[in-house]
Amino acid sequence: MRLLIKWLLSALALLAVTYLYSGVQVTSFPSALIAAAVIGLLNMIVRPVLVVLTLPVTIVTLGLFLFVINALMFWAASGLLAGFHVNGFAAALIGSLIYSVLGVIIETALGGLFSKR
Repeated sequence: MRLLIKWLLSALALLAVTYLYSGVQVTSFPSALIAAAVIGLLNMIVRPVLVVLTLPVTIVTLGLFLFVINALMFWAASGLLAGFHVNGFAAALIGSLIYSVLGVIIETALGGLFSKR
C-alpha cells in the first residue's frame, strides 16, 4: 500500500515540477505515472552503478557530483518517454532538484503516516 501511495504522490510531484518550472513538461497524469516509475527504476538500477563508477569525482567534489547523477537519471527518463520532456541538462538539474525536495517531503509525510505505534 505504501509503495502505491508513494508512486501516486511521486507522479503528482512530477506534475508539480512541471507547474513550478517550465523546463520540464509532462503531458498528462498517466505520463507522469509512467515517468515516476521509470525515474524510480533508473534510480534503483542505474544510479548505484554510476555512483560507484564516479566515486573519485564525488569525493573530490565533496558529494556535489551526486546532483549531476540525479540530473542524468531525470534526463535519461525524459529520453525514454514520449509524454515527459526535459529541455536540456540545466533543466534536468533544476527539475531533479525540485523533484528531490518534493520526494523528501513525500517520504517524511509517509513516514509519519505509516509509522508503527
